[in-house]
Amino acid sequence: MPRYLWQVTYSSEGAKGLLTEGGSSRRDAITQMVESVGGTVESCYFALGGHDLVVIGQVPDEVAAATLGIRTAAAGAARSESVVLLTPEQVDDAVRREAEYRVPGR
Repeated sequence: MPRYLWQVTYSSEGAKGLLTEGGSSRRDAITQMVESVGGTVESCYFALGGHDLVVIGQVPDEVAAATLGIRTAAAGAARSESVVLLTPEQVDDAVRREAEYRVPGR
């Protein structure tokens, strides 16, 4: 299954909900959401800086990942960015593959 990093930023409404529910309750809700599309959560951390929360997990495919992003955005309490993660072995495979590429202007 593809592995993703989800970077989440709460809206003011989402932050108010976090104040009410607490962090472990949000982690449980996120885990339930990911599992509902056939995935798993590996880690979930609240963060300081550009994002309020980061989650690493796996979902069956890109459609499942899109489902999570769309449902999160539609709820209005948070915005999520999905980043596909690759293992070192997948990068090894990528660098062995050939691709035609022309540098711009040449």
